[in-house]
Amino acid sequence: MRFGQIFRIERMRVDPALTQALRSRWDTEACAFAFPWGHMIPSLEDVRRITGLRVYGRAVSGFTYPCYHDLAERLLDLPVERRSSLVPRVALQESLGLFEAGKNAGETEDEYLERLARVSRRELASEPRPQADLDLRRFLVLFLGRLLFATRGDAVHCRFLPLLADLGEVGGYAWGAAFLAHQFDGLSASERQTSTSGFYPFLQVWAYLHLPALRRGELTRPGLVPIARHWDSRRDTRHLADQLEHLQEALDSYPYLDVVWQPYLGEGDEGQPWLVQARPYFGRSVWLHALNLVLPLNLFLTQRSLGLRQSVVEFPVRDRFRRPGRSFRGLHDTTDWRERAREQVENWERKGKGVRSDATTDDAYLQAYALKYGGKVYKSARHQVDVTGEIASLRALLQSAVQDREAAQRQVAELRSELERVRGVGAGGASSSQSAGGSPSLMEARLAGAVLRAEEAQRHLEERERDLEVTHEHAMTLQSERDQQRARAEAAEARVAEMTQELATLRVQRSPGDLEEVTRLRAELLAQQTLARSLQQIVTDIGRSRSRSRSGVNVSRATGASIGQYLAGSSSRRRNEEEERRRQGEGSAHEGRGGGEMLPPPDRREGSGESGGGQ
Repeated sequence: MRFGQIFRIERMRVDPALTQALRSRWDTEACAFAFPWGHMIPSLEDVRRITGLRVYGRAVSGFTYPCYHDLAERLLDLPVERRSSLVPRVALQESLGLFEAGKNAGETEDEYLERLARVSRRELASEPRPQADLDLRRFLVLFLGRLLFATRGDAVHCRFLPLLADLGEVGGYAWGAAFLAHQFDGLSASERQTSTSGFYPFLQVWAYLHLPALRRGELTRPGLVPIARHWDSRRDTRHLADQLEHLQEALDSYPYLDVVWQPYLGEGDEGQPWLVQARPYFGRSVWLHALNLVLPLNLFLTQRSLGLRQSVVEFPVRDRFRRPGRSFRGLHDTTDWRERAREQVENWERKGKGVRSDATTDDAYLQAYALKYGGKVYKSARHQVDVTGEIASLRALLQSAVQDREAAQRQVAELRSELERVRGVGAGGASSSQSAGGSPSLMEARLAGAVLRAEEAQRHLEERERDLEVTHEHAMTLQSERDQQRARAEAAEARVAEMTQELATLRVQRSPGDLEEVTRLRAELLAQQTLARSLQQIVTDIGRSRSRSRSGVNVSRATGASIGQYLAGSSSRRRNEEEERRRQGEGSAHEGRGGGEMLPPPDRREGSGESGGGQ
């Protein structure tokens, strides 16, 4: 049945903090992780190499029923409630003799599991064929419902039971593709869900391979297959909330050059003949099927994982094959998913669509990516302030420029090496180049020209990298200034509200001796209102200057200078206005006690994007 590889995987500690951190980055519409450096998606090759599950063959599609009572009694000889697809876990384990089999004194967990497996093999070998088939179906329901396609709760679903009627056909299904669809669906769950369902070692090992700088895994058993056997989760004794906060910060500031897009380049196929049959499905966008789960594998969003530069693509929108609820009890009608999702099943049978890219740089994609996601790619508290996502865009562009510059350096080095070789051949009087169709002097001239052009391109890329670094640093400085001014503006607004309340109280309960206090508070209130407006305008101007930072470094510097001028100008205007109000207050104090006129409410501006006023 092709499940042998996954049963060889050793036990692994669960890492709920890592699972939650990854889940918080999942974009349900795109079926992809949205990181600061772009999309990343677990692929069929990841499933095949990490778990050993089969990712080719027939789609895991067929009928789903509102009630599995009769089917479970016939194929499992177990009770299932009416209008349900759930088998009681205790009854299922008891039928396999696994419920009351406890550990012996001094027995380790591994020894205990090995003893259970040994006893099960002996019992199955001694049973007649019909009883052995019954027990095998029960075990497969337990395996599929509690390991590969686990859901929350104690009961075990038996949605796949119709596919287990003919045990000889079970091995022909693409269970690995169905497993990946189930993983995508689990990642779409609410971020508030802290429990881990499904086969969690897959996502953990995926993160170990693609994001090694997180340092969440330990390579304990190299050389084994499948790859999940290489790793174990690194022990972390901190509180879950502290671990999650640390991981969110680490992902927000992850070094882009440490992202491993192709972790299997050095991996051979030795001892893994099944990879040859699976390769036609690698590197292709295709629909994944797990009965009522029909989800897209959008590898065109991660062309960098195929060794290509990422081109601008149309970002996906929510598809119409989402199942309506989180509970499998929600399937109220008998549905033939091969008929309902016929187009998607045919897509799987055609092996989807190949991914191609003619792009020479990732810049256009990264700019479109920043425009779509903005600051949503950041999850830690320290990076939440990047509302427009421009810092994320600058970082991604800088990483792209570094990659282009490194590629240019390699090309220059290769051309120089070839030029030196040709010069050496020409100096030695060899005729090998002539026999190849050209003289050494002509080849030397062409190579020298190519070296000059490559060096010029390298210098241009280095200048672009420096400009982006300066722009990024300036954007970070403006972000810090904006945060400080926002905090001051909020404090000033709080003070205005407090003094407004004090004035209202004095108007109701004032005595003739309180007139001087009312006048003082009125003047201070007006001053605080003016300060709040000024600070709000400063925050607006800083935001505008950041939105223009993509135009170039010179524009950003000019904007920074204008902000400094505005700060100085607003300070002087505020002093002049306070002086004028003080003179008016002194004049009104000599006009008698007729000053009981009610103050207008404070002028509060909604938002920070109004025009006028400032510079």
